[in-house]
Amino acid sequence: MSDRTPPPDGLVIVDKPSGFTSHDVVAKMRGIAKTRRVGHAGTLDPMATGVLVLGVERATKLLGHLALTEKEYLGTIRLGQNTLTDDAEGEITSSTDASGVRRDAVDAGIAKLTGDIMQVPSKVSAIKINGVRSYKRARDGEDFEIPARPVKISSFAVYDVRDAVAEDGTPVLDLVVSVVCSSGTYIRALARDLGADLGVGGHLTALRRTRVGPYKLDRAKTLDQLQESFSVMPVAEAAAAAFPRWDVDARRAGLLLNGVRLDVPGEYAGAGPVGVFDQDGRFVALIEESKGKAKSLAVFG
Repeated sequence: MSDRTPPPDGLVIVDKPSGFTSHDVVAKMRGIAKTRRVGHAGTLDPMATGVLVLGVERATKLLGHLALTEKEYLGTIRLGQNTLTDDAEGEITSSTDASGVRRDAVDAGIAKLTGDIMQVPSKVSAIKINGVRSYKRARDGEDFEIPARPVKISSFAVYDVRDAVAEDGTPVLDLVVSVVCSSGTYIRALARDLGADLGVGGHLTALRRTRVGPYKLDRAKTLDQLQESFSVMPVAEAAAAAFPRWDVDARRAGLLLNGVRLDVPGEYAGAGPVGVFDQDGRFVALIEESKGKAKSLAVFG
C-alpha cells in the first residue's frame, strides 16, 4: 500500500517569470504537484510575465473553457522601431526617428485599434498555416501571409509617454499602455499596427498579464512560492468565480451525473458554460444550454 497523498484537483494561478514558455511552467508544475496531469489555459509569450492559469488533475477539464475568457495586460510599446517578432525578442528590422509623433496622433491611432477589429497575428507566432506553425515557416525564410481574424479590444489606454533613445541612437517614444481584450489577441500585433499607422514602426518591449477572466494577479504565486508551499484553488471555487452558477437539488444533480439532459432555466440560455452545484455546494458539472436542455461539457460529481 502506498501512503502517497494524491495531488489535489484545482487551479493554480501562476505569476509566470520572463524567459519561461508556458510549457516550461507546466513542466515545473508537474514536479511541484507530483503529477503529469497539468495543463494551462492560454499561452503567454516567453518575454511576458504575469497570470498563467494552470489546471491540476480534474481541473484540467475546465481549461479549454477558461482559455476563451477576456484578458487584461499592462505593457510598453516602443514607437520608432520594428522587429522581426514584433517584440523585444526579435532583431530590429527598421529604425525611424519617432520624436515628432504627437500625442493626439497616438490617441487617434489607438482609437482605430479599439473595439471589434481584424488583426493579423505576428508571423513569429504559434498559429498554424496549412498544418505548419507560423514561427517555423518564418524561421525557414518562407514568404507567406496569415489571414486576419476578428478580435475585440474592449479597452486600450495610454498611461504614460516617455522620450527615449534606442541603443542605435534613434530617438523613440515608449508608451505605457493597458489593454483589455478577447482571447486570441496579440498585444505585440497591436504595437506593430500602431507603429505602422503612425509611420514610424513599433514593437512591444514589456508585457505583464494582470488578469485572465476572473483570475487576477493578486491571486497569483511565483513558482518559488509554490515550490515552498503548494496549494490549489479548489475546482468548485474556480468554477464559481468563472461561470454563471446553477444550483440544483440532489435528484437533479444525480440525473445530470447520469447523463440525463435536464431542462435548463431560461436565464442560462445562450450564457455559455454554466457551473452546476448541488445543495451541499459541491461542483457537479459544467454544462451549456442547447435547445433548452443541459448539454454536459465536463462532469465532476
